[in-house]
This record gives sequence, C-alpha cells and structure tokens, in this order.
Amino acid sequence: MAESPESVDYSSEGASVSSGRERVAADAAARGVDIRIIERPAAGSLHEAAALLGIQPSDIVKTLVVKRSDDTFVFALVPGGRKIAWPKLRSVVGVNKLQLPDASVALAATGYERGTITPFGSTTAWPVIADATIPGRTVSMGAGEHGYSLFVDADALIAAFGAAVADITDPE
Repeated sequence: MAESPESVDYSSEGASVSSGRERVAADAAARGVDIRIIERPAAGSLHEAAALLGIQPSDIVKTLVVKRSDDTFVFALVPGGRKIAWPKLRSVVGVNKLQLPDASVALAATGYERGTITPFGSTTAWPVIADATIPGRTVSMGAGEHGYSLFVDADALIAAFGAAVADITDPE
C-alpha cells in the first residue's frame, strides 16, 4: 500500500462539479466504470435499506474511511452484515495502528459526509481495500449525497481503483 494519494480536480473546462453525485458520476466515467445512481428513501437499518433497494443486505457495501497513524487514509469496502476485523486490516495495510476518524475528519479526507462516502469522486484518491467477499457480484454503495445509492459491478470497481482484495472482515 505504498501508493501515494493524489488530489483530484473534478472540474471540466473551468466549470466546477458541484454535487457529490456529479463528482461520483464524473469519476466513474473517467475510469470507464458503468454505474447506476438511484434516488432512495432513508432507511433505519441495513435490512430496511436492502429491502428498499430490492437486494440482499450483503450487497450493500459501506465505504469506511480508515485513518493511519501518519494521518493518511485508506478506504475499506465492507459488505453489509460484516465488520472490520482490525487485526486482519492492520496486517494488510502493514501498520500497527488504525482507527475510524470522526465524521469531520472523514469529510475533510474525502469531501463526502458519512453515509454517502464512496471512492468515486473522493477529493483525494486514497488506496482501496475490498473485503474478499465482494468480488463477483453487483453491489450498492454511497453515491456522494444523502438519498442516493449507486450500483456497480464489484469487479469493475476493484479494477478501476487497483484495489487490494483481502479478508478484512468478520460477521457482525
């Protein structure tokens, strides 16, 4: 995970891309990844969200911003019904200490509020680590704004970000 993050400018010919959804769509298009963004009502639980989207809870992938001790970050892609297994993730990242930052730090690191975070369109292109249970299917994830979800082929997502795929979770 020695890649250095890069700041990304999502403007086109001087025009600023304003919404999180627009940043997501612009980044996906630039990476050649087909995504589908849908509007959805708020949900009170993972199971309710899955029912609203017509998918299994494990098909909803949370993008968690994980802070390293050197104040850099990685994105951990965690499917619904699973949680980060900290010893496994530390081993993959190659560090002794990781933590979930507070919401304001995650916003500053990505440009997205919690509940909307996705690697697509993040203001900084942090390394991505996908749980080993994600490949081989279509998943839903944050779309950069509350009230929206995106659907993407997990293999295309992983390839587009050069994501590491590893066993980084345990069942909740």
